[in-house]
Amino acid sequence: MPFPRAILPCLLAAALPAAPTRIEVVDREDGWPVPGVELRTTHGLRLVSDNAGVIAADIPEAEGRECWFEVIGHGYGVKKDGFGYAGVRLTLRPGVTSKVEVTRTSVARRLGRLTGSGLFAESRRLGDTAGGPEQPLTGCDSVFAVDHGGARLWFWGDTNVLRYPLGNFHMTAARTSPSAAPPDRPPLDFRYAHFTEERGGQAAPRGVCRLEGDGPTWATGMVSLRDAGGAPRLVGVAAKIRGFLEAYRYDAVEWDDAKEEFRATRTLWTRKAKDEPLPKLPEGHAVRWTDAGGRPWILFCNPFPTLRCPDSYEGWADRAQWETLEAPATVSAASGASVRPHTGSTAWHPWLKRWIAVFVERDGQPSALGEVWIAQADSPLGPWGGAVKVATHEDYTFYNPRLMPEYFRPDSPVALFEGTYTATFSGNRRPTPRWDYNQVLHRVDFTHAAFGRR
Repeated sequence: MPFPRAILPCLLAAALPAAPTRIEVVDREDGWPVPGVELRTTHGLRLVSDNAGVIAADIPEAEGRECWFEVIGHGYGVKKDGFGYAGVRLTLRPGVTSKVEVTRTSVARRLGRLTGSGLFAESRRLGDTAGGPEQPLTGCDSVFAVDHGGARLWFWGDTNVLRYPLGNFHMTAARTSPSAAPPDRPPLDFRYAHFTEERGGQAAPRGVCRLEGDGPTWATGMVSLRDAGGAPRLVGVAAKIRGFLEAYRYDAVEWDDAKEEFRATRTLWTRKAKDEPLPKLPEGHAVRWTDAGGRPWILFCNPFPTLRCPDSYEGWADRAQWETLEAPATVSAASGASVRPHTGSTAWHPWLKRWIAVFVERDGQPSALGEVWIAQADSPLGPWGGAVKVATHEDYTFYNPRLMPEYFRPDSPVALFEGTYTATFSGNRRPTPRWDYNQVLHRVDFTHAAFGRR
């Protein structure tokens, strides 16, 4: 016997899944969306705000009931209750919006995730149309950027993909227009044009630095230099890796503009003994500097300059013209404490009219490699001081931070930096879904009270 027509809409409504509850995570100070905040239920579910600061909470067993969510925000949080729990209570109702206000305790603001898939996954589940096409990767390591040939080229290390745990281990690359810039506030939707190849019927990151030898290839020290004839040449060095992070060979590499890939030009160093020390090479992040005598140099920094060469292709290619530099082992903090730098980068800030360096603290607290500092100096060669902790992470790593001087402006006190957000080296066995092993962008305003007035 057929159902009466009046009953059919009710049956169809009952069969359809209920719309998720929309949770918006915002900064209590000014209402800015806050990406990358995790809410954990008492029974182990984990919800993470996307680049729009939005969560689509679809928990059937909790529908219409009050739920406790622990808040893990890495520099953003809520006040602890009398039992020491830091969280919020929300009642989940289909199609209803709840708001979670968090207080920023870090100097830097988190603008969002730059790389990986699902940048706006939560928003899209709620019917929003934010974000462009998905990136062909789920995570990638340590970024370098260089302007060359009328484009801004981006290079990352080991890269994860959806189709299999082993992705690309020979440098992933993309291009953007030099005029393209991240927004000043969330939502962050910065789009790359990746160099890809077809793999398994899908677009996958193409290795742009496939060098002879076993193991991954890590390129570094990329810089575009003019040769004697005035032609731009994109160069760098690349390490071949074996075992646990052991570099066994370094090659000089040059970018082939036609093939859009690096090729080795000569071997700079090969490990002959297990404990053989690595010589100083033009690696790290390259920055231009003119000395007091008017001579232009390229400084190679990680985070501080460790080597320099004349600002020309011939100066870079001639090892006899390389000069090694001593980087400080410690930097004094604004508080008077001493900080041990790990990795990072150096750049000139035109608003400050000073050099700044961003770096991760070695053996920091609360995270051993997750505490991010910015120091200042009148010269890139130092002395460095006045370091301020600008970002912190709870049992998580944020390594190889890179300043983004291509977006610094003389009329703005803002500096941008990104770094690799990963559970690696932290001991954390619960990587943040979608966010782990990706580049996360932060914004620092030098008018913040933590920097004082100069």
